[in-house]
Amino acid sequence: MILLISYDLKTPNANYDALYDLLKSAPSWWHYLNSTWLIYTQEDVGVWQQKISATINSNDSFIVVNITRQNRNGWLPQKAWDWIKEYENR
Repeated sequence: MILLISYDLKTPNANYDALYDLLKSAPSWWHYLNSTWLIYTQEDVGVWQQKISATINSNDSFIVVNITRQNRNGWLPQKAWDWIKEYENR
């Protein structure tokens, strides 16, 4: 499945390397928008919610949404749409 993860990291000068390393640990990922990642994973939204919660501060915010085969549109590079198409069909 493809999960969309978007966050608002509110702690100035905090080290968020653990969050970024976590997101990059997904089998595949795409990150060309600030504060937004698409990841390909077999783990559901709840699993990723718990993982992300462990890497950020309590005043930060985030959302995790399964976007696999959902209606969507926007202005992204063609390689982003190609990535989405490839991974939603796995």
